[in-house]
Amino acid sequence: MRILVTNDDGIHSPGLEILERVAAQLSDEVWVAAPEFDQSGVSHSLSLSDPLRLRRISERRFAVKGTPTDCVILATRHVMKDRRPDLVLSGINRGQNAAEDVTYSGTIAAAMEGTILGIPAIAMSQAYGKSGRENIRWQCGEHHGARTIRMILDEGIPKGTLINVNFPDCEPEDVQGVAVTAQGKRDKELLGVEERQDGRGNPYFWIGFSRGPYTPGNGTDLKALAEGRISVTPLRLDLTDEPTMTRFAQAFSEQAAAKDVSA
Repeated sequence: MRILVTNDDGIHSPGLEILERVAAQLSDEVWVAAPEFDQSGVSHSLSLSDPLRLRRISERRFAVKGTPTDCVILATRHVMKDRRPDLVLSGINRGQNAAEDVTYSGTIAAAMEGTILGIPAIAMSQAYGKSGRENIRWQCGEHHGARTIRMILDEGIPKGTLINVNFPDCEPEDVQGVAVTAQGKRDKELLGVEERQDGRGNPYFWIGFSRGPYTPGNGTDLKALAEGRISVTPLRLDLTDEPTMTRFAQAFSEQAAAKDVSA
């Protein structure tokens, strides 16, 4: 099996190195194409007005001056053009990618691009809590990563679907199992804007999330993480809201029929 590993935290992130080791437990052929710099929060952005720079670090390891989406495209269409990967693994992200995070995350977007290209893809993230970004329990994702991936692959990933995996903020032996979950929803009041001033007194702003109490919905990724479980969430590329599509189609059809009658 040929595996492509990527992320959005950058080529030097510890989570990427851990995912490489996880991938090495599954295959002898692991390729890496990751952003030259941190690309967190860039979502599914694509570089159309800037050139992409490719830096070869070793035989199968490359840094790309671009987004996670650029990395997957450049790897599959150029670096690995002789034979595309059989699996795309994205992560392990610094911090969870749950609930609305999936719409912002470059880690999720890289897996999404793999899915668009017809390659099975899994995004993986490691949650952390009040201990902060410098005390992340990477060992949780590293310990459980390969087994979780094997379980997913054994079950099969449908076309047009990517899998979002989040590891809880706990030691490997404290994980309370695996939960197959739905995408959760946070209290958006936790999203805020902080105003500051630079050295010349000019204002600038930071967008961020405050930590506050909220009750995650049952069966969601947020609930699983809160309970110390690994969250496995299937996400579809097709964003169509079918019930609303049906309702709108009926409404517009009735409107057209009424107009024909009045005419």
